[in-house]
Amino acid sequence: MPNKILFCATVDYHFKAFHLPYMKWFKEQGWEVHVAANGEVELPFTDQKYNIPIQRSPFKLQNVKAFNHLKAIINEHHYEIIHCHTPIGGVLARLAARKARKQGTEVLYTAHGFHFCQGAPTLNWFIYYPIEKQLANYTDCLITINQEDYELANSRKFKAGLIERVHGVGVDTNRYKPILETEKIERKKLFGYHPDDFLIFYAAEFNKNKNQQLLIRSLVLIQDYMPNAKLLLAGEGALQEHCRQLVKKLGIEHMVQFLGFRKDIDTLLPICDIAVGSSYREGLPVNILEAMACGLPIVASKNRGHVELVQDHVNGYLVSPNDYGKFARSLLRVYQNAKLRKQMGAASREMVEIYSLQQINLELSAIYNRYMLEETNETKSKYHHAGI
Repeated sequence: MPNKILFCATVDYHFKAFHLPYMKWFKEQGWEVHVAANGEVELPFTDQKYNIPIQRSPFKLQNVKAFNHLKAIINEHHYEIIHCHTPIGGVLARLAARKARKQGTEVLYTAHGFHFCQGAPTLNWFIYYPIEKQLANYTDCLITINQEDYELANSRKFKAGLIERVHGVGVDTNRYKPILETEKIERKKLFGYHPDDFLIFYAAEFNKNKNQQLLIRSLVLIQDYMPNAKLLLAGEGALQEHCRQLVKKLGIEHMVQFLGFRKDIDTLLPICDIAVGSSYREGLPVNILEAMACGLPIVASKNRGHVELVQDHVNGYLVSPNDYGKFARSLLRVYQNAKLRKQMGAASREMVEIYSLQQINLELSAIYNRYMLEETNETKSKYHHAGI
């Protein structure tokens, strides 16, 4: 019988978006791959998929049903490794795996950005911090994806077996890459843009955290200086209509395009001139990594994820998420200086290499290999806390 690994997250699209390369890697090692999450997305490299009603809110009663289902699956299959992701998926999987850990199952958890962090609301610290600290006791390896979270987990003495840091979930630098200027012009035409249009790109769900209002209000301040600028907003969400109404109210409908959900961002990004990020909180944002891989300068709000990727005045600018004026001036500075755009774009492409899929595959496979090896009872006792 092959060894088995269970991947668990709140929603199944999380795996399609971020983890297929690592699921493929396990298949190549001869392992049986199972996935437990909410949703009916078909996933490759998956031997067994369980649709479990995990809810994003920790207060939903359906999570009790999800916990019981997950616990039954874990107890039935005797997984060698369970790797869980997302806050609620991580909570339920680690609680459900307590009995399995006593029998040798290794439990890994990737924190894709703690909800408690520098500048986070006090309520986030009140709710999420004690949960994550307690659940570290049921975690053989806590994997963080940015330096701030790694330092926080260590300084707050989270009692996971090991605390590791990897450079995100990886960006495909062969798929996301710069294109020649001649191709850029032709592709712009195919998308219906003029060759001289200055394209500003942001892909994110429309919600309070992503803060698209910062971009819209900043654009108003510089519309007379950037008449050929167009802000391209890809994504959907609860606040999309609110943003549409704001654009209409401010009279810049000719400068903002709502692209909806897109599957061609790898084709769109290389024709853009700059990428932006306006969120209040990020772990290590893939949208910025993809833009950097395409050789774009970045103007972004200052948060732990953006700070890790954007070096101020090197590959872009960092601005307070509420400072419309400074954000506008930063955009204008990049717009007016073609040489600066080229230098910053080249710096982005160089800096992104450490976050490439190839690099993350090396980092994660090193972690996985540690738990795939046959462990002695003495080694197991080091990581599996007594009585847990």
